[in-house]
Amino acid sequence: MKRSLILDVSVRLLYPSIIVLSLYFLFSGHNQPGGGFVGGLAASAAISLRYVTGGVDAVRRSFRLEPWTILGVGLGTSVGTAIFSMLMGGAILEHGAYTFHPPLLHEVKVTSALAFDIGVYLVVVGLVLMIFEAFGDDRDEEMDMIEPPTRPATSIGEEYRPLTQHLPASIWLRDEEDGS
Repeated sequence: MKRSLILDVSVRLLYPSIIVLSLYFLFSGHNQPGGGFVGGLAASAAISLRYVTGGVDAVRRSFRLEPWTILGVGLGTSVGTAIFSMLMGGAILEHGAYTFHPPLLHEVKVTSALAFDIGVYLVVVGLVLMIFEAFGDDRDEEMDMIEPPTRPATSIGEEYRPLTQHLPASIWLRDEEDGS
């Protein structure tokens, strides 16, 4: 496949910008429209651009964890946030907030909705990564392994016989004049 220089350079510039935008959607979502799902969709768009330019290998290089690990951590975070308030004596998904004052940021307010949104964000990103993992990029390797059958199949069972049951290629290379 021939790669496009313009597309490669554009994605190198756009990918980090879209990821930052997705994080903005994630962290502003509990106070404004947005949140984990919208942020995850924006990150998925960036991942899709990376897939278009470099294939599944570029997507795999972008993340250190396996897709199912990211999905599992996100699901665990969302479910844990939902159940935590119940274990503390409140209702499921009850909202809680904590405000603290770090030295450089003046005042930071963290809510339980943020933890839930982070879980949803990770679930969406994990699902998209799993989809691209399922697409794979092993087509060339699979095509090299295919060996044409030496005789036509007479049944479905024969259609999918293992490679070792095929006749050798020398049968097609016999000289018709020799009669061999």
